[in-house]
Amino acid sequence: MSEEKEQSVEHFLELIKRSRRGKFKIYIGMSAGVGKTYRMLVEAQALMRNGIDVKIGYIETHARKETQAQLEGLPVIPRRKLFYKGKELDEMDLNAIINLRPEVVIVDELAHTNIEGSKNEKRWQDVVDILNAGINVISAINIQHIESLNEEVEKITGAAINERIPDRVLQLADEVVNIDLTADELIDRLKEGKIYDAKKVPMALNNFFQIERILQLRELALREVAHQLERKIDTEVPKTTKLRSEIFLACISTNEESAKIIIRKTARLSSYYHSKWYLLYVQKSNESSDKINLASQRHLINNMKLAVQLGGEVIKVKSDQVAKTIWQTAEKYEATTICIGKPHFKFYQLVMKTAVFTQLLNKMSKTDIDLIILS
Repeated sequence: MSEEKEQSVEHFLELIKRSRRGKFKIYIGMSAGVGKTYRMLVEAQALMRNGIDVKIGYIETHARKETQAQLEGLPVIPRRKLFYKGKELDEMDLNAIINLRPEVVIVDELAHTNIEGSKNEKRWQDVVDILNAGINVISAINIQHIESLNEEVEKITGAAINERIPDRVLQLADEVVNIDLTADELIDRLKEGKIYDAKKVPMALNNFFQIERILQLRELALREVAHQLERKIDTEVPKTTKLRSEIFLACISTNEESAKIIIRKTARLSSYYHSKWYLLYVQKSNESSDKINLASQRHLINNMKLAVQLGGEVIKVKSDQVAKTIWQTAEKYEATTICIGKPHFKFYQLVMKTAVFTQLLNKMSKTDIDLIILS
């Protein structure tokens, strides 16, 4: 069978799989307390009234009265019990959901890390299994749990976010809905005891729930949902004219922090344009495994894993001609945009010092390839 025919068959099989897959709806909020869980339960009640077989796979009401009231009358799939470090804990029962096969299942806290011993490490992976079983899923997430926004959110909140989901999970969604409140409305809810226990309110107001932080997180959430809408339009609305297909090439060195930023920002750009992207690491002769320290090797491996997790394809080339290798790789993989770090990164300084870089810019000026310097 020719390569063209094989691709045609693979494309058709992919269409069949998509048609069998359950529909996926995600509610996004700027923070806890905006009403994501409440909204999911209101929708579940409406679906049940309309004769839809809807069940609660996992819900966390956080003892909020308004939310708990909406849970009344909805069929809940019992959680499974697990013993972990001498304690009995409960977890969403993935097998029970798939065996019961409801039309729609509600699954809260998409970024949750499962207890050791579970089939999957993360709840979003459970959701993918449920979708692949042909069951529709409604879920929810806070903006701070999106992988490529990790550094941006940490700068805003000053807190590390450990539980995250890859951006590709959002790209699986058929519908992404923003649950929006103004900063004043959210703070009023907090003060009224609708988010946390009254004892926790003063501390929350002095930390996460500061107006400037809420406003920045709200902007991120609005921007993300708008981006997902644009992606949906790009993929589902026919175009009268064919636009250039963007392909991004991210270039990193062994510098751990700069590489993470380049990877995440390139992944965001790729997601925005709904396009393919590659990660290029040019290994110089003084960076072979027997010449760089173990910490640098570990950081490099972790960054490559991060790139794959965010949908990138890793390319590793051994060469001391860094700029020339970048250009040749861009040509080979038909990249439209090359992404590198800003001047204080050693990698950028290396490229700038080479005469080949001037040739690279000259070549780029005669083509449609763009160069982006990421801050």
